[in-house]
Amino acid sequence: MVTLANSLMGGSFAAASRALLEPGGQARTVSVLGVEALCFYRLDEDEHARREEVSAARLDHMADLESLLTLPVGIPVPLASLDPAERSAVRALPAGAVDRDRKTATRRAVRPLRVDLAVVRASGWRQGLERAAEFAPFCRRAMLLDRRPSRLDDVLVEADFYGIGVFLAAGNDVEMVLEPEDYRPRRHTAAAWWFVEDLYQRLWSASAV
Repeated sequence: MVTLANSLMGGSFAAASRALLEPGGQARTVSVLGVEALCFYRLDEDEHARREEVSAARLDHMADLESLLTLPVGIPVPLASLDPAERSAVRALPAGAVDRDRKTATRRAVRPLRVDLAVVRASGWRQGLERAAEFAPFCRRAMLLDRRPSRLDDVLVEADFYGIGVFLAAGNDVEMVLEPEDYRPRRHTAAAWWFVEDLYQRLWSASAV
């Protein structure tokens, strides 16, 4: 069977999905959230370079991300303005996340990339919906079906209800039959930031191999 990467990275898929993606994006097939997906993303070049320059430690603990979200970016915050628990949490943040002196802490870390779309492949549409639904809190998502369902209209109604896009594979061609819903988060959350950090580490661990 053709792999997910081979089927999605071809020119036919690029043509089918071009209207959905931001210019300058990259794509990589990764296993994330226990699901193999093709993730289209845009690297924050400045943040990536900053982390490389200061040898920043990984940001993979939810509590650290929650602490960072309480701090403005690039603005010194007096440590005296924080309660004891907040001061302790800020002082324990991984190297490279904040600049600290005796009186202030200045947040430097931001999300290192933006995810435009996650596409999962499935032989059946119910399986595809379940896999794609894992990405609902984090980004736009779609499923690529290996074969055309016998009752495609019913499948599209179901997928549209959940905001999941549908692509159909037919030989070497890929057709978009339902555009995924836009991703509009109501607020920034530590969980969404953790997803980005996890993906970032997987992408750069793979590129270093």
